[in-house]
Amino acid sequence: MASVIEKTGIPTVCLSLLREVSEKVKPPRALFVPFRMGYPLGKPRDPTTQLAVIRAALTLLEDSAPLPILRDFESS
Repeated sequence: MASVIEKTGIPTVCLSLLREVSEKVKPPRALFVPFRMGYPLGKPRDPTTQLAVIRAALTLLEDSAPLPILRDFESS
């Protein structure tokens, strides 16, 4: 889906819970997050981590590396 949206000129970033799937599907930009299924932003009611995930995902839009880009979320 992300590739189709990208072809219209809209950049996308996917949050990935399963690295193996992202490596096979190769979305244009993906951030691998080490959280359990159903919680791509981390634990509920943890706005600090949730904001960090969103910021990390948005920085992929500025990355000039060739596509596809798959980065790991680095929690602090």
